[in-house]
Amino acid sequence: MSGKQRQPSRSQQSRRAARELAVQGLYQWHMTGKSVTALEAEFRSQVADEDLEDHENWRKVMEIADLALFHELLHGAVSHQDALDDHLTPVLDRGLDELDAIELAILRLGAYELGYRMEVPYRAAINEGVELAKSFGATEGHRYVNGILDKLAIKLRTAEVEARRR
Repeated sequence: MSGKQRQPSRSQQSRRAARELAVQGLYQWHMTGKSVTALEAEFRSQVADEDLEDHENWRKVMEIADLALFHELLHGAVSHQDALDDHLTPVLDRGLDELDAIELAILRLGAYELGYRMEVPYRAAINEGVELAKSFGATEGHRYVNGILDKLAIKLRTAEVEARRR
């Protein structure tokens, strides 16, 4: 195998951008208690906000993001939050309230994809969570996210995980 990594396709970049936005939305929802609909509207309106400090980066993410996927992930994770937390709690080494808020958002998103988006391979859901944790989480947070989502995949995608191990 060569040292070069292949570049993600346009659709992969679009899905990654949607997940980035969803994590940021889940984080803000958790921290502010605003409605998910209001948060989504704010995200979409910020594209036109010239005073936004990181305007160009935000605009680029919004322009390439799969906004339908962003909507599904954000609303789905919020509407299934209790079930997601019930799945996460047994595989955590601490209480949900002791988790870093951004890592909690990433874990909820990963749990949503593992539990409700069966078209996404479990390894892709774990990898996306790890990449999000590298971008947004604490220095070693990606290792924690990887371990938790791996345990969760064994519970939620038993047949898929076992088939892969064979």
